[in-house]
Amino acid sequence: MTTLSVPLNKDLEEIVNSFVKKGFAPSKAEVMRKALIFLAEEEAVQDVLRAEKEPILRGDLRELMKKI
Repeated sequence: MTTLSVPLNKDLEEIVNSFVKKGFAPSKAEVMRKALIFLAEEEAVQDVLRAEKEPILRGDLRELMKKI
């Protein structure tokens, strides 16, 4: 495991501390790990939503590739 030092302003530090106090995570480091996982999951959801808006291509793959 790698250690990463991240400076936080007072407001962000208070948010992290409040998550620990509320029992969201046992430590500040675990709050940050969970936040990064949440961010990665949210990005994956956004990728799916963007992909759903793309037009669906149908037909022969070789013919479609010629159009691109």
